[in-house]
Order: sequence, then C-alpha cells, then structure tokens
Amino acid sequence: MSYSLEALKKDIESGAIDTVIVGATDMQGRLQGKRIHAPFFLADTIANGTEGCNYLLAVDIDMNTVQGYDVSNWDTGYADMGMHPDFNTVRKLEWHPGTAMVTADFVDHHKHDVSVAPRSILKKQLARLDAAGMIALCGTELEFIVFKDTYEEAFDKGYTDLIPANQYNVDYSLIGTSRVEKLLREIRLQMDKAGLIVESAKGECNFGQHEIAFRYEDALTTCDNHSIYKMGAKEIASQQGCALTFMAKFNEREGNSCHIHLSFRSKSGEAVLAGDAGDGMSELGRAYLAGIQAHMRELTLLYAPNINSYKRYQYGTFAPTALKWGRDNRTCALRLVGQGHSLRIENRVPGGDVNQYLAVAGMIAAGLDGIEKKTPLEPIFTGNAYALETSRVPTSLQEARDLWAGSQWVRETFGEDVQKHYTHMADTELDAFGKAVTDWERYRGFERM
Repeated sequence: MSYSLEALKKDIESGAIDTVIVGATDMQGRLQGKRIHAPFFLADTIANGTEGCNYLLAVDIDMNTVQGYDVSNWDTGYADMGMHPDFNTVRKLEWHPGTAMVTADFVDHHKHDVSVAPRSILKKQLARLDAAGMIALCGTELEFIVFKDTYEEAFDKGYTDLIPANQYNVDYSLIGTSRVEKLLREIRLQMDKAGLIVESAKGECNFGQHEIAFRYEDALTTCDNHSIYKMGAKEIASQQGCALTFMAKFNEREGNSCHIHLSFRSKSGEAVLAGDAGDGMSELGRAYLAGIQAHMRELTLLYAPNINSYKRYQYGTFAPTALKWGRDNRTCALRLVGQGHSLRIENRVPGGDVNQYLAVAGMIAAGLDGIEKKTPLEPIFTGNAYALETSRVPTSLQEARDLWAGSQWVRETFGEDVQKHYTHMADTELDAFGKAVTDWERYRGFERM
C-alpha cells in the first residue's frame, strides 16, 4: 500500500488529515470502530490503540446484546477489548474530507488477538500456511444492486417497491452501465485512492446489478480491502442520493455473489498448485482442491452465514447447488481457472453477505488439510452440474449450522471456542427468524387461510 504511517503523520501535522478512523471487522463482516481526532491519534492512539466494548463480537445484526457468548455477557460485565491498529493498512478515505483509516485487530488486555474475531481466525490459518512454506493469494468478486431510492427512502418504504437503477438485464451492457457510471466511476476512483488495485466494472443480470473487480493480493490484504470497499461503496452511493445492497438474495431474480479466488504459492513465488499431475495441477494442487471440496458442507456456515444466503442456491441461476469441481464450469461449486501462476480455485458458494475473513480462513484450512492428508481428488466433472445427483450445498442455515457444530475437524482446526461462538451466531439468527412474521405469510394467509 502506497500510503504509510509516516506519510499519515506528516499529513496530520500539516492539517491535511484531521480524522483517523480505527476500524475492526465484526462477526457480520461490518467495520466497527471510532473516528479519532488526528492530534490525539498522534499523541496516544499510535502507541496504545483504542478500545471498544467486547459486545462487538457478541451482538446480532441489530446490535442487540445476545446472551450465550463466552467472550461477552452480563456475567462478565461487558468489558472493553483493545482495537490494535495494523499500520500496514493505513490509507486515505478521500470520499470523507480530511480522513484516513487504519484496520485494527481486536485484542485482549494482554495484547493477544481475540480468538473468535474474524481477522484473528484468518491470521491463525495464514500462520499455519506460512509454517508449511506457502502464502495465499486471493481475490473476492462482490456483486451489488443499485437503487435510485436513498437508504432512508428504502427504509421508510419497508424495502418494497424500490426503483432499480436499470430496468432490464445489463450483463456486459455498456449502455446499461453508462446509466450508473457516475456512481461506478466514483467508487472506482475512490477505491484506487484508498490503495485498492481496480480492474474493471461490468453490469450483471439482475435489474440494477453491477460488479467492480479488483486485482488479487495476499489473502489478508484482500480481506482488509474487501471491508473498505463494501463500506465505501455504500457511503459513496449515499452521498449520490441512491442506495446499493450486497445482500445475497434481494428478490426472486439473480442474487449477489461473492466468488472467492484462492491459490497458494511458495514463499519464493513458485506456482505450487500447477503441474503435470492432471488438469494442469501438481500433486499438491490436486490435494489442495480435494481438501477444499471435502470440507465444503461443514464450512458452508462460513460461506453462507445468514438465513437469506440460502435463497441464492437455485437451479440455473449461476449460483451453485452441486459440490463438484470443473474446469471453467460455472455450474460447479468449485471452478478451476487459469494456468501456471494464475491457476486457482474459484469458490462460487459465497454470496455478497459473506464475512470474507471467515470464508477465506475456511478455504485455507481445508486446502491445507487436503495437502497434509494427500487427499485424492475425484475426477473432473463436465456438463451441467445442476442436473447431477450428487452432494449438494446445504439448503438452509439450520443444516449448515448442524454440520459446522457437529464437525470434529472444525473443532480441531479452528478451536472449540470458535466452533461454539459461530454456532451460537447461527442459533441467534435462526431464533430471530423463527419468531418473525413475514410479508409472504401475511399475503398468503390474511384472507385465504
């Protein structure tokens, strides 16, 4: 990243920067934190970090305090935890005047990473990969739907009868994307200034749906950038009087995906996944892919963390249902693409609502397990995987929750505390949804039942 802590110090001293955001990612994948007055950031925060209530890792989407978490509850008094800045992540957020940001880790009073924090979970798996002599390169592809309504208008309308920015399928359409180019261009330019490497923007299938693509980087950097992009895109949309959503399935048309591309390389940059052992892969690469495939079902909770996530998995929608792998086959959950240094696995299961730190940690852990156990890879699948009778993506959060909670491998790999924590997160969502009465129920039952 081109911007540095030293450059930030100079900008604060000159008055160019007056606000520094310190933000860490919560269970739901949202950046939470504080805006620090820049002189105080220089005088205190650089050395000491800042603090936040430990309920930031134990609340639901509405910020309700949820009982049942070990990390934070009434019995332990809802103490503070530290937010320790990672100064490799310093960047300017120029869509907010005079503002810079640094990504932080949640830490305990001994300055140790809080084990159930998403960034900590990823860092633990990256440390395992480092010990195995490899690094992870990653790219995430987020789709979103743009509406002409503001966020406030959408809220007041109950998120119904919203006006999409495009009224027809604009997949690859230059005319269609030009209709929202003011927004797309501003997001691209601001993300570039924030240190992300912007590649392109294109239309997608749902009405008003678009995607902005960024170049892959090391896994931790990509996940940090993902958080900045997701927050920034919403903020820039709001500044332009419109709204956008990353939710996995907004309506009955195509959902928002977040395809994750992941590859391993040696520390010297060698393409360890590529070789002549079959289908362009090395023996290590085949075991890597086999490991990811073997653990897809028990890791689905990390790829699809919400009730709504499971609405994406419909026949013929480009969202996968079959847990097969294929060469450049978009009907499979795992798509092998590229060759040589670009050889990688695209995981097509995650949606736009995914917590990227958890999903990438899961893929790394599964790939490492395949390598360590030399897991054999099943034959490549060609054809239409939707029509195949085979192992499938779980169809509900309840099913994914049970697979995660019952997995001995999950417990051994991530720790009992992590398994228990995210099981409880799923239980909280299931309980909330089970109590809710939906518009669908009212429409069907008000008069006719």
